[in-house]
Amino acid sequence: MNKWGEILTGLSLLVISIIVWYISLGTGFWDFGTPAWEFLKGGIIWGVIILGILFLVLGISDLKN
Repeated sequence: MNKWGEILTGLSLLVISIIVWYISLGTGFWDFGTPAWEFLKGGIIWGVIILGILFLVLGISDLKN
């Protein structure tokens, strides 16, 4: 993947996951009612955030080269 693609992918993953996380706080979005689903949803959001940060770091490190 080229450096701009990594940066754009990372930023889009971060923005989308933070928007979904923010929406789910107040409106009951993804309100399944069991702790297992809450744990899974949190894990998915944090995984996408970490993946987005990884793409950003990779893209920025490619810019330096």
